[in-house]
Amino acid sequence: QVHIVESGGGSVQAGGSLRLSCVTSGRTFSSYAMGWFRQAPGKEREFVARIIWSSTTYYADSVKGRFTISKDNAKKTVYLQMNSLKPEDTAVYYCAADRNGDSAYDDWGQGTQVTVSS
Repeated sequence: QVHIVESGGGSVQAGGSLRLSCVTSGRTFSSYAMGWFRQAPGKEREFVARIIWSSTTYYADSVKGRFTISKDNAKKTVYLQMNSLKPEDTAVYYCAADRNGDSAYDDWGQGTQVTVSS
């Protein structure tokens, strides 16, 4: 099992930026796919971004061009740089590990709150 801890959430005005970090304990982190998800109050959890072992990235249409997922294998850390934030980006953001590369996420963090005010 991989232990995951997210950080970097907070409150920001629309148009602002935040960078989320996700530190993991996985021994073979470089081989994992990692993802960011979010859940707004009263809504289902939704996919935000994914980065696989080769650093190929995937994004939800709603964040494409504004958010960037990246990773540092040496630090076993995944980042989510969020720019041009909108009030609709307000949610709890979760980081997750897909250890087998099959898009089934095995381990989840506790989440970090992002609040964007207009």
